[in-house]
This record gives sequence, structure tokens and C-alpha cells, in this order.
Amino acid sequence: MSDLMIKCNFFDNIQILCKTIHLLIQTLPLLFYGFSFAIIVASLMKIKPDKMKKIILAFLNVVIMLSAANAQNGINFYRSYAAGGRLAMFVDSAAKNVYYGNIFPNQPQTFFNYLPEVNNVSVQIYFGKTERVQDYRYTILADNKPIVVNKLIETVRLKNADRGEEEIRRSATLGSFSIKDKIITILTYDIQRPQDVYKNVFYGGPIPKAKIKTLAKRFATKKGVDYSYITDPKERTNIIFTRKDDELTIVKDRSDIDYLYYTSIKDKHTNKVIFESTAWQYGGYLDEAYKLSPYIKIDKSIFKKSGDYEIIIQPLIKWDRYSDCDISSEEIEKYVTRHTLSITIDEESYTKLELFTYAAIVTFSIGFVFLVILYLTKKSNKKKLAEKEQEGSMIKLQLNSIRSQLNPHFLFNALSSIQNLINKNEIDSANKYLSKFARLTRNVLKDNERISLLQEKSLLDDYLQMEQLRFGFQYTINHSGDLDLANIEIPSMLLQPFVENAVKHGMEQKTTAGKIMIEFMKQADNLVLTVTDNGTGFDTERKYTGLGLQLSDSRVALLNRVYKENRFILVIQSSINGTKICLTLTDWL
Repeated sequence: MSDLMIKCNFFDNIQILCKTIHLLIQTLPLLFYGFSFAIIVASLMKIKPDKMKKIILAFLNVVIMLSAANAQNGINFYRSYAAGGRLAMFVDSAAKNVYYGNIFPNQPQTFFNYLPEVNNVSVQIYFGKTERVQDYRYTILADNKPIVVNKLIETVRLKNADRGEEEIRRSATLGSFSIKDKIITILTYDIQRPQDVYKNVFYGGPIPKAKIKTLAKRFATKKGVDYSYITDPKERTNIIFTRKDDELTIVKDRSDIDYLYYTSIKDKHTNKVIFESTAWQYGGYLDEAYKLSPYIKIDKSIFKKSGDYEIIIQPLIKWDRYSDCDISSEEIEKYVTRHTLSITIDEESYTKLELFTYAAIVTFSIGFVFLVILYLTKKSNKKKLAEKEQEGSMIKLQLNSIRSQLNPHFLFNALSSIQNLINKNEIDSANKYLSKFARLTRNVLKDNERISLLQEKSLLDDYLQMEQLRFGFQYTINHSGDLDLANIEIPSMLLQPFVENAVKHGMEQKTTAGKIMIEFMKQADNLVLTVTDNGTGFDTERKYTGLGLQLSDSRVALLNRVYKENRFILVIQSSINGTKICLTLTDWL
């Protein structure tokens, strides 16, 4: 009801004047007898007329002052105060320091009205024009003892409330109460929403000063945590925080208005507030009446350095929010609890200058060490890079040397085959051989370090078709369907020596019964290349004088030095039923 209109002091004065006149009229008979008695006494005592006039005027002033004072003791219904929610209140005409409609973050449906100088209060409830008044119930407690319980608001008691705003149309008086040194609590709710209970407190007595009952320090143990307690602490308490300590608990004495108090902690050295809390917890701490006491937990980390800190517990009332209240700071201080904590942190602490100096030294040292390490690392890396480049160049030279030996070896074998065909007078076969040999020679003599699987397949096709003219064997070249032959590259002439060896040593005796199968397979991230023939085989443990396999072994060893992350694994299996060469390129795909 924060939008209720508040009438100006003019209406208050009019009401007091009217009441004063009314009381004077009521006391006219008394005045008549009083004047008569005064005249008789004056005659007997022979008092002069001038002195008699002064006595009568003084008597009239006393009567008027008493009437005015009595008029001010009544409730002023011309000025209303927002009591929170739907409620408004009217208080004594001369009452001051009315702290109305206080709300709290942790109690959104509780409204606190502090009335330290009020004797009587009248409370009204307001409804909109279309609201169902019959759905509302209210309960009234005086000093926590019920005087009205779950009562229906009768519509016959409603009256129109002309307050200048359309949404407030009707009101009903819940009662007038003597509030001095008492607590009146009114609970209201809508039966359609019984979970939403609104609590309005009218507090007529002095607010009790909070008292710290216990300080508890939590520390770690082998089994979990434990606490050390300081009960009924004095105005100053010394606390030492060790590495095992992590939390401080403040336990307050229990009251019916715990929600009114909020806690803050101030660093007395910097005068800055380092902690604030408006919510109290319950559980684990019992008072003398075995009721749960309110407490708050404070993390040790808020205390940055050793020194004095002040705990402040005070009512959450904004004293300066009310324009017509003149409570003094000394009076407010009566409601404030202050307690000094002398904190000692069991760790080395430094001044800002010391911290800056140490930080500068550490930063400079780290920077210097970093620069030295960076210089040595760059020097070492440069040396390793040069060595690696030199090693790579040597390996490439060795690979080129091996390739340069393989090429003549291949050409010599091919020319021998052509010579053999000419000697047999197989001129057509020799011509076909020469045609394929010419294309094959162009591809072999190209100085490409790597070629695609598709080019390797084409080269092997040309070579095997040439050799078919001599021996008449059958061959197949297969590959996994998920291999992209055009985009996967391998070192050039990688399989050529193995295929050549299969033709020369396996197909020469088998002729048309000979079979060669070449496969490009994908196994996980590995590329597996196999050459299988059904020749007579050979002894894999024996050293042969031919260059093909020797050069291939050397080339595989060099490739493993170049491609250190991708190992080349060569496996040769041979028996009287044939030979299988398996070359695995690990993590190649």
C-alpha cells in the first residue's frame, strides 16, 4: 500500500482544533461552577478586580491546554500510513517517528512497522472494486497470542474509500489497538491461494539489541571437520586462523523478529565493508529453551590480512527514508550490536611496498630466466634443425642413389626380355613390348619423389602387361573401395622391385599357370600393399646377390628415417607354394 495518499498537516491541525472546541463545550458546566466558586472566594478574600481577571485568564489557559492535549491523544483518521501489502494504518494525532512498511530480502511477504512513540493504531484493509472480498481471511495476534483467528471479512463492513486512485475502491477496518510496548501481528491470505500468507507486524516496543551467543571456528580433521567454540564472547575476541581453518560461524540469540536484523563485517583498518548478509540459517545450534538459534557462516577467505574487524548486527530499517522522523544517531546506535574480532592469520603477510618489491624481483628473475631459456632453446633448435636438414638431405641423396640403381636394374631386365623375344623371332610381341616399354620408361625416368596410388597402379599395369608377352601368366590388381587412389601418394617405385622379383623368379617356371595378385588395402589408418605369386618361392633367410630385394630393404630403412611418424613395415613370407610380400605404411591414411 505504498501508494496511499498522505494528507498534509493542515488537516491534522483542523481535527485537533475541532476536538478541542468539542471538549471545551463539554466542560462548560464545569467552567460555570469553577467561575462561581472563584468569585465567591475572591469576595471573601477581598481580592481586587484586576488581580481577579488575571486569575480567571490563567485558569482558562490551563483548561484550553488540557483540552488540546486530550484532543491530540485520539487517532488521526485524516492521515494514513502504508503498512505493507493491502493494509494501511492510522495512528495518534501527535505521534512521531512512524517507520512504516519495511520490507526484507529474505522475507518478501513480511512487512514491519516500527511505532516507538505511538499509543494507539487503527488498521484497515483495502480491496479493488472487482476483487472477491469473501475469499479473504485474517488472524490477529497480540504479543503472539491470538485474539482473532481465521476470520472472514464481511462485505457489509465494507465502505467506499475515496483515495484518488481507481484501483482502490473499498476498505474495511480490522480493528483499533493499544500498541504501546506491544506487538500486533496481522496475517491475511486468500483461500484461493492459501500458500501466500502476508504478515504485517506493528511493533510498539523498543527493538531488542541483538546479542552474539557463540563464535565457532571450523577446521579440517582426518575424519572430516570439527569446531572450536567461544561462548558469550566479550566486546573483543582474538581469533587465530591456521591453514586447517576455513570458516567462522556467528550465532545470534533467537527472537521473533530475526528477519529484521542484518549482519555486516567491516575492516577497521580500511573502513570498508567486506561482508554482508540479510539471511539467517537455523539448525545445529540450540538455545537454553532448546530452540534453534539463528546463525550465519563466513568464509575465512574474506579476511585478507591480520588485523581488527568489526561485526555489526543492526535492524534493517532505513531510518533516513522517512521525512517526518527525527530519531538521533545516538538513539539508532542503541539498536546496533558491535563486536571486534582481532584476526591473526597464520601466514606471512606483507605491506604493499614489500609485495610490490618482491613481485618486481620475482618478475625480473622469471623474465631473465625465461630469456636465457628462450635463447638456449632457439640455439639448440637451430642446431637440431640444421642437423635434421643435413640428415634429411643425406637420406634423400641415399634414396635417390637407390632409385638411380633400381632404374637401370629395371631397364636392363626389360631390355633382356625384348632381346629374348627377338631371339625367338616373336616380332609382334617384341613390338608390343617396345611400345609399352617406351611409355613405362618415360614414367620410370621421371624424378618424382612421390606418386599417387593410381599412377603406381598404371605403372605396374604397363610392366605386367609387358611381361605377360613373355611368360603368359595371369595377374590382378585390387584395391579397397574406400581408398581414393588419385589423392593418396606413396614413394615412387615402391612395389616395382617386388613385382619384378615375382615375375623373374616366380613366373619364369610357371609360365601360363602363373598368377600374380597385387592389393592396395585399408586397415584402420594403415595402408597395406601386398604382392602375392604362386611361384616356387625362395629361402628368405639366405642372402642373394640380386640387387632388387637388397635395394628395397635399404630403401625401406631410409624411408623409416624420413617418415618417423609413419613406420614402413616389410614382411616377406615364402614357401614352395609361392611368395607373399606385405608392406604396411602405418598411420598413412
